[in-house]
Amino acid sequence: MVNIAGQLTLEEFLALPDEDVYYELVDGQAIPKVSPKFFHSSLQLALGLLIRAWCKGKGRVLPEWAILLKRQGKDWVTLPDLTYISYERLPASWKRNEACPAIPELVIEIISQDQTIKQLENKAKDYLAAGVSRVWVVDPQLINIRVFLPDGTSQVYTDNTPIIDTLLPGLQLTTKQVFEEAELI
Repeated sequence: MVNIAGQLTLEEFLALPDEDVYYELVDGQAIPKVSPKFFHSSLQLALGLLIRAWCKGKGRVLPEWAILLKRQGKDWVTLPDLTYISYERLPASWKRNEACPAIPELVIEIISQDQTIKQLENKAKDYLAAGVSRVWVVDPQLINIRVFLPDGTSQVYTDNTPIIDTLLPGLQLTTKQVFEEAELI
């Protein structure tokens, strides 16, 4: 593991060598990302497959893709569990091996064992303040999906209530469908 101490610029952070530990840049610090466990990985795959089936020809959905954003006026590089970005925001012809240069429509975070809903709520607010249109926070323990909107409101989805959003036309998922696809219920 590379010793990462002190303040880093965006350029220094992006120049870090690839290794087995993923980092996010928060307030000039390289913060290691939590290593996913079974529930987290299962939900990430299930959501990725379900959203990918919907977004073919519309955009891309990718896991753990670094996004270049601003947080409280500072460079912020985050690695959402899943990112959806339309071809309107980032054309299909864009093919570079680098961080996402555009602000995505949707980011999804899945609560890991050592995270709290409050931590992810605060991160959702940061995403929205940075221009992300929607944030989903998936809670494997409570079996729900909370959708955060730019106006500061959120809605919790459980069971068979469909998540329908004009931002994602034609996408209709339920919490039950996601957790069944993940083989967790």
